[in-house]
Amino acid sequence: MQLLAQSGPPPMHAQPPVDAYNTAVPTYAQTQWREAPGPVPAQPYTTHTGYNSQTEPRLPVQQAPQPSQPVQRQPRGLRTGAILLLTALLALVFGTGLFAGWQFGRGGTTAPVITTTQSSSIPATTSGSSTEAAREAVVAKVTPAIVLVTVTTANGTALGSGEIVNKQGYIVTNNHVVSGATAIQVTLSNGTRATAQLTGTDPADDLAVIKITPPSSNLAVITIGDSSQLKVGQDVLAIGNPLGNTQTVTNGIVSALNRSVSEGQGGATIPDAIQTDAPINPGNSGGALVDMQGNLVGIPTLT
Repeated sequence: MQLLAQSGPPPMHAQPPVDAYNTAVPTYAQTQWREAPGPVPAQPYTTHTGYNSQTEPRLPVQQAPQPSQPVQRQPRGLRTGAILLLTALLALVFGTGLFAGWQFGRGGTTAPVITTTQSSSIPATTSGSSTEAAREAVVAKVTPAIVLVTVTTANGTALGSGEIVNKQGYIVTNNHVVSGATAIQVTLSNGTRATAQLTGTDPADDLAVIKITPPSSNLAVITIGDSSQLKVGQDVLAIGNPLGNTQTVTNGIVSALNRSVSEGQGGATIPDAIQTDAPINPGNSGGALVDMQGNLVGIPTLT
């Protein structure tokens, strides 16, 4: 019998060869027996090497986006604070330099103002020191010539002040201090007491002159100045014995000139009086108003 080759398909029970891994391997020599491949599970985000684009459709491959690295930045608050600190430091250095230059320009080579030594580059301090020294010199010069006047009247005892105007023992005071006196006693700056006699009066100007017998020691004498040369605003000192407090000194200025002052009901009206803001109290009457050279320019009176 002659065997005929079958051109048809082999029996359905025929199995393809199996490899060692139990995986069906297609035989490319018998392509007519190849089974249609089943659906291949998609493997996203992977690629196949040796991929044949003519036999299998290619799945689109997407590359996973890589997270971007955040740019390392300094915190805004820290950066702002650093800028402000640098600005403040520069301002401090610049300001210190300006202040030092200003002080150097004002005082030249004098010591800084923080030192305890007084600097001649400060006009206010220098002026204040000069004025204080001048005031002390005037007080030292004038007070030895100021006396306490104690008057006995029919109504009792009264106190006033006066100044020695010459070495013969003549003393100028107010007329109202010695008016009606039955006895007058003078106490010198050193505490020496002497009896005085009334030698002259000028009620219109409220002036009087008394005299003592000069002691053996030399009398201090006040220098008489020229009140017509006074200027408003000029410094003056009032020296006397207010309320019996001997050798009291107050300071002020000439507030006005050529005032007409009434001494009260029944009293005189004094023309061309000097107005001052130096404190004057009862007991200052008859004392001295002096300028800053120690010259007698006025006599305080009761107003």
